[in-house]
This record gives sequence, C-alpha cells and structure tokens, in this order.
Amino acid sequence: MPCLNISTNVTLDGVDTSSILSEATSTVAKLIGKPEAYVMIVLKGSVPVSFGGTEQPAAYGELVSIGGLNPDVNKKLSAEIASILETKLSVPKSRFFLKFYDSKAHKNLEYAQCFHALHQH
Repeated sequence: MPCLNISTNVTLDGVDTSSILSEATSTVAKLIGKPEAYVMIVLKGSVPVSFGGTEQPAAYGELVSIGGLNPDVNKKLSAEIASILETKLSVPKSRFFLKFYDSKAHKNLEYAQCFHALHQH
C-alpha cells in the first residue's frame, strides 16, 4: 500500500483538501502502477517548518511503497506532487522536498498478506 505523507506550514483552513487528496491519489497510483484503492494520502497543515532559514510556505513529504519506485518514477512523482502543492497551496516547487522509501516485498510479505486478508472482509 503506497502511503504519501505530506506536512506543510501552510494553513489548510478554507482549502479544498479533497481535491488535493484525490489528485495526489491518482498521481501516485498512476506513476507507481498500483490501484487507487490501495493508495493512502495524509496531508497535515499548519506544521512549523523552516526551509532554507525561512518560514515561507514549504512542504515535506515521505512516500513509502512496496515496490514501484525507481529513480525515473521518483523524479516524476516529485514533479507532479510539487505541481499540485504549488497550484493548490502556493508552495513553490523549490520549497518542497519528497523522500522515498521502497520497502521490498520480501521484507514485508507477512504484513502485506495480513493487510490483504483484513481487506477481504
């Protein structure tokens, strides 16, 4: 299950977070090659963030996936998520950092099977 966790110092009051979540979900699913039904997006606003010594709008993200990540995919994901944040939250692309974790399936097979079993009911 890919999970994208984004924290930003921008307030989310009055922001259409649903559109951010849906665009991010479809972007992650498309580029990683996983069904949208298994993609999780977490968006936290008003988080104290300093980037480059200033507290101007900025965001930090972590994306964890069991497979589907590689340097080319990561570059595309960074660019597309940065565009969403720039358009929806006015976070400049230069003030967004995305970290990737590719959890290989063999290390998480037992958990993945358990997760799959939970969703069968």
